[in-house]
Amino acid sequence: MHNEIDPEATQPALEHAANSPAGRQRRGTMPGSLTLAILGAAVLALSGCSRGAPPEPSYGATPVRIAVATAGPAAATIRAHGLISNRNEIRLAFKVGGIIRELTIEEGAQVRRGRKLAALEQTEVDAQVERAHQEHEKAQRDLNRGTRLHADQVISLEQLQDLRTRAAMTTAALEAARFNRTHADIVAPRDGTILRKLAEEREMVSAGEPVLVLGTHDAGYIVNIGLADREIVQVKHGDAAQIRLDALPDAALTGTVTQIASAADSSGGLFRVEVSVEPTGLPLRSGMVARLAIMPSSAHAGERVYVPIGAIIEGRGNDAHVFVLEPGPEDAPDAHARRRDVRIAFIEGDNVALAGGLSAGEQVITDGASYLEDGEAVHVVGPELPRTAS
Repeated sequence: MHNEIDPEATQPALEHAANSPAGRQRRGTMPGSLTLAILGAAVLALSGCSRGAPPEPSYGATPVRIAVATAGPAAATIRAHGLISNRNEIRLAFKVGGIIRELTIEEGAQVRRGRKLAALEQTEVDAQVERAHQEHEKAQRDLNRGTRLHADQVISLEQLQDLRTRAAMTTAALEAARFNRTHADIVAPRDGTILRKLAEEREMVSAGEPVLVLGTHDAGYIVNIGLADREIVQVKHGDAAQIRLDALPDAALTGTVTQIASAADSSGGLFRVEVSVEPTGLPLRSGMVARLAIMPSSAHAGERVYVPIGAIIEGRGNDAHVFVLEPGPEDAPDAHARRRDVRIAFIEGDNVALAGGLSAGEQVITDGASYLEDGEAVHVVGPELPRTAS
């Protein structure tokens, strides 16, 4: 460490240097004012270097960088991918089979409630109605005739009851035929968007076969995801979710878990979870790829200590080690690295959540930790690296 220099004490030495033969020779070739300026600058430089200078690190101390351990959620964020879809997707079909006469709507079209979307050829349907009507008329005539004959005791009561049953059956058949004719057209039951078109004009379709899929607007959008068993046990109804869309990378949506399957899917072994998307003015479309981050309610039940993943060394299973910075005295340039056993709970992004071995606020060594030994002298270079747990 340099001793503090007194300018008055250095003045005789400066004058001696100026009156020496070499000084006189330089003075002969240099203006006097410049000579004094150089001498004054030298004094100030020597004085400035000696005042308030930080202690230099010892030779051989390892340069390192550090980060501060922070407190964060007790459970890891659950991440999954899914597809945006309308909450209500209605598969529209004809009540009776036949040939499609009209189907001019296209996929992606916005429709209003009550709009006619498709129609069948009416020839066969009208014929069925006419046939039912004629059978009903004949049954009514037979019933009227039978009533008179029974009054004249020509036919028995049993025969009259059979005529009444026949008339009732033809009435029901006529109503069914008329009902089928009203459903030979497909009409939009709600406002929405045509998501899929499953048939074309002049195609033959059977009764109940889907022709169009309508996504309604009034019920909003959902995201369906699949979770493994170790994740599904952490999720509860009402858990919040952050949603990102590949199609709209700058948009941040929020959602809520609304349905949780009680049994795994037989094909993939995953549990289906439905997340409702909060209303937004963004142009959402069914089929968009969504990335979800669900924060389980168990994450708020406690806290864990988080450190950067670069601070972990010699990890084996859930057991690992970190080096904690042990500062030296204020007048000493070096600190020391102390090896600490820790237990890993889970990894969250670039951070590691610890189940024990470290407290929030302690300083851990990140860069350079792999080259240290327990108790080795170190000096910190660069600023601390604050890390916030996700």
